[in-house]
Amino acid sequence: MTQAQTHPDAEFVSHAPGFWEGEEIADWDDPRWQLKNRVTSLAGLERHLSLSEEERSGVLLSGNKLAMSVTPHFFNLVHPEDPECPIRRQVIPRIEETLTDPAEMADPCAEDSHMPVPGLVHRYPDRVLFLVTDRCAAYCRYCTRSRVVSGAGEQELEVDFEEAFRYLERTTGVRDVLLSGGDPLLLSDARLEKILARLHAIPHIEFIRIGSRIPIFLPQRITPELCEMLRKYHPLFLSVHANHPRELTVEVRDALGRLADAGVPMGNQSVLLRGVNDDVDTMRTLVHKLLRCRVRPYYLYQCDLIEGSAHLRTPVSKGVEIIEGLRGHTTGYAIPQFIIDAPGGGGKVPVNPEYVVERDGGQIVVRNYEGKRFAYPEAGAVDPAVR
Repeated sequence: MTQAQTHPDAEFVSHAPGFWEGEEIADWDDPRWQLKNRVTSLAGLERHLSLSEEERSGVLLSGNKLAMSVTPHFFNLVHPEDPECPIRRQVIPRIEETLTDPAEMADPCAEDSHMPVPGLVHRYPDRVLFLVTDRCAAYCRYCTRSRVVSGAGEQELEVDFEEAFRYLERTTGVRDVLLSGGDPLLLSDARLEKILARLHAIPHIEFIRIGSRIPIFLPQRITPELCEMLRKYHPLFLSVHANHPRELTVEVRDALGRLADAGVPMGNQSVLLRGVNDDVDTMRTLVHKLLRCRVRPYYLYQCDLIEGSAHLRTPVSKGVEIIEGLRGHTTGYAIPQFIIDAPGGGGKVPVNPEYVVERDGGQIVVRNYEGKRFAYPEAGAVDPAVR
């Protein structure tokens, strides 16, 4: 496909009311209705989809590890016949989830071992991760925190809010707090505001971030009232999570627009997934649509070594290939940083194509996106007085 051609998922499409024929649009646009009518069972899936044996077996076993739950909005993006549909692969369990590779871990980022107080992860010197809930609107099958989210696993998320606030008040080196979980935007406006207000009142905390897939899974939740509340706590940033261009519907675009109009800067964090977004054309279409939604592509993650995720992981070389295919072929604003979250708690490590091809005495040789080579003299290699 040439860049001049239009990708089939390049346009914004509405998916209301879709498979829920007969429902009033007022119900469809109500986030409470969306949550109440999530698809959570084998019977619910089979009312709308032709399941493969791998999916059927996976659904029957999903309650032992990570619950299945899909909002009607997101469910309407699923192809009803194709088990390899990129949306379907993200949210419908497969039997492969029961297989564990020897390299996989329950807690690949070692968050549990970096918790000074329950629910607060302090791995980097100046920032913390605050896990404020264990529930999401829908559950990604590759979830890094599948050990604690959804209530299906053996481990429960423990959060002591008052102890966490006290820790942050006395730990003056923390300037950045990321709210995650679960999904913080699943909390009520009032409950979320209590958390934001408490953090905002701590003098050394310079800004707050929220990590959420609610704008993608449940755009109806992004109400004008929520946006007005968030506006009070700037500087406030939002990291959203879209993996495939089809996820950026009309409803999602409008929800993201409301957040942008409220002054909330947004970045997108994608996970590189086999059969979902592991090709340059799909990723290029995604990042272009994100920019049209006023969302900056931020990270492209190599899939974490979470147990049961081998069928979704790609070689690291595939991520490098995608970045290579974007660099120079589109605006720099559209290019995310490819990241490996180092197993065992090593933190985020950027992985890039090799653009420095030679270091020779007083210069380095670099190549551009076309493969052409250029020499750049190192500072101090030549005495300006000699010239």
